[in-house]
Amino acid sequence: MNKNELVAAVAEKSGLTKADATSAVDALFDTVQAELKKGGDIRLAGFGSFTVSHRAATKGRNPSTGAEVDIPARNVPKFTPGKGLKDSVNG
Repeated sequence: MNKNELVAAVAEKSGLTKADATSAVDALFDTVQAELKKGGDIRLAGFGSFTVSHRAATKGRNPSTGAEVDIPARNVPKFTPGKGLKDSVNG
């Protein structure tokens, strides 16, 4: 499912117009992104949690040349599904 299909599904289930559903989906994405950028987390009971995980700097190798490459430290977004989501996916 892509974003347009998600917007259409939200509009159909909620009775909103596609323009209103697009605004709602965009607002959700913007809010999640802004909270994670601040280093916070979002916990949705029964659905899951969006958090930020830190990856330390490491050394890697270029597979074609074998040269050592520095991989910088960075923060990465992480989603952990909740029990309700896991149960609904597994039947």
